[in-house]
Amino acid sequence: MTQSVEIPLWLFVLIVVFAAITFASHFLFPSVRWFFRRRLERAVARLNKRLQRPIQPFKLAGRHDMIQRLTYDPQVSKAAQQFAKEEHIPEAVASETARRYAREIVPSFSAFAYFSFAIRMARLLSNSFYTVRLGYEDEAAINEIDPDATVVFVMNHRSNMDYVLVTYLAASRSALSYAVGEWARVWPLSRLIRAMGAYFIRRKSGNDLYRQVLASYVRHATEAGVTQAMFPEGGLSLTGKLGRPKLGLLKYIIDGAEAGDRDVVFVPVALNYDRVLEDTILTAAAQDTDRRFRARIGVVTRWTLRQIWLRLIGRYKRFGLASVRYASPISLRAFRQDHSRDLTTDLARELMQRIAGAIPFAPLPEACRIIQQDGSISEADLRARLLDRARPELGEDAEPAIRDAIDQLVDRRLLKRDNGTLAPTGERSDLLTYYAASCSAQNVPQDAAHAKDVSAPAGS
Repeated sequence: MTQSVEIPLWLFVLIVVFAAITFASHFLFPSVRWFFRRRLERAVARLNKRLQRPIQPFKLAGRHDMIQRLTYDPQVSKAAQQFAKEEHIPEAVASETARRYAREIVPSFSAFAYFSFAIRMARLLSNSFYTVRLGYEDEAAINEIDPDATVVFVMNHRSNMDYVLVTYLAASRSALSYAVGEWARVWPLSRLIRAMGAYFIRRKSGNDLYRQVLASYVRHATEAGVTQAMFPEGGLSLTGKLGRPKLGLLKYIIDGAEAGDRDVVFVPVALNYDRVLEDTILTAAAQDTDRRFRARIGVVTRWTLRQIWLRLIGRYKRFGLASVRYASPISLRAFRQDHSRDLTTDLARELMQRIAGAIPFAPLPEACRIIQQDGSISEADLRARLLDRARPELGEDAEPAIRDAIDQLVDRRLLKRDNGTLAPTGERSDLLTYYAASCSAQNVPQDAAHAKDVSAPAGS
């Protein structure tokens, strides 16, 4: 037992390596994971004291555990069996397909990534590009939402800045779980978006098995009280007007509410911009037969470098106002009592009407509407008409906001000045129409009540 054994050096090194790996996996790594897990739990507990709606344990669950939970969900299992029959494949293959869909959908939320990086970046970008304003139709109703209810922010979709802007403005309330499309499934952007708690959805679901996996995830999130955010239009508006709502995701949320005991409260959120960053891309897409949104990476890179250069040489200007207004919330439990026949359609219609009625004023779209309606107009008259409309919402900030909006229209060659008169140049009539269609006066339905606004600049 005490005799020496001679072995090759390579074998000795191999034994030491395997011994080190075994020690680390059985003793060191579990201790390290436990240490960081405890630190994370304490950090989340401190964070939840500051948030109006604490982070739900569902969001902090392990991604692998959630994928397993979805894969073996009874509805998903049933859909996998049907999928196997239709495609003439073994049930094990169909189950693995469901698992692949689950891996595609499920996020990997990181409280550190969301509150340490994403919120700060969202604040920086929002205040760098725009003067941000936040308003409420009924702030008391927002603050009095049942703490145990699942809150869903329902927004019109004007720009990809919508994600950034609402994430920043909702930072004191909760961590939002977004549904994002295929555009974000590009590495490494997809890793960051998953860490922020967003889940991926396909614009065209393809088959019932995928829809069941997605429905299962949304149902579990709704039952668990996860604060969510959705764009019922399904994509960016190419015309400036509100689009028709898509009902799929809304139905999944309603089904999740029926399966659980929590109420679901929908908060309509209306957004408006003096300038939409992607406006030229969107108007070009509106003229294509396939109406596809195309943003080449080279174009985005050149635009970004140009903005950095303008900032370096001191000629950078913000793009005007970015306004957000919370409309009056809707309790699903109360809404259901009067709309039991076609609940999803009626709710979608009501949400879109409230969003339309709450669209905040922005001087540039309003100026485009007036110019498109009247043709040429004296600049003094245009300023006066905009000022009458702007003062109730913008107060002392109305005049500089109007001046900047008109200057921006002239600089971008939508309008031309001639002896104190403003008129369309005819060069960019598509943009003029796009912004005119997006202004609050164009989107408010005839029977919608005017919003009672309490608006103020958002803190930086």
